[in-house]
Order: sequence, then structure tokens, then C-alpha cells
Amino acid sequence: MATPKPRVKVPKSASAGEIVTIKTLISHEMESGQRKDADGNVIPRQIINKFTCEFNGTKVFECDLDPAVSANPYFEFTAKVPESGTFKFTWVDDNGETYTDEQPIEVQ
Repeated sequence: MATPKPRVKVPKSASAGEIVTIKTLISHEMESGQRKDADGNVIPRQIINKFTCEFNGTKVFECDLDPAVSANPYFEFTAKVPESGTFKFTWVDDNGETYTDEQPIEVQ
């Protein structure tokens, strides 16, 4: 499997108290653990099982994922931005690998 690559879209600026739309996608095969390889062996489950988004250290979005989620999970959600700061995005997979990205936003 290729190294998962997170992609995030956050507006560069917003007004104080504005609700902004955030879009995330991570390249990940999301193997469910229910398929078999050519030799009939079960391919081990390997999925992103948790996603969180924090703004200046405060959690604004969180979800748990199940094997039924497709490859390359995409999330779109909104968050209110009271001040300038940084969104931190974290994806965790079954092997305990953590993938992160950070995106700043400036409040005018």
C-alpha cells in the first residue's frame, strides 16, 4: 500500500464567528479484512478507524470509521472560527499509524 496522503481544503481567511466549510480526503486503501488474496488467504483489515479535527487545541469534529467505509475517505463539515488559528487534522489506522495535516486560517 502506498503511504496515505492527506489533502485538506480550509479557507485562508474568514470573519470572526463565521462558519466555514472544511473538506478533507486521505488516500488510503481501506482493506475491510473480508477479502481473500489469490492464494485464498484473508487479507488483514487495514482501515482508517478514527478521524479528528481540532482548532487551536479544541476538538471541533470527530468520527469513528468502520470497514464499510470506501477507500480514500472524504469528509466535509463546518466549523465556527472565533479567531485566527490552526486546524489540525488527524487520521489513525488499525496499525496505530497516525497521519496529520495542519492548515492555518486568518480571522479578519
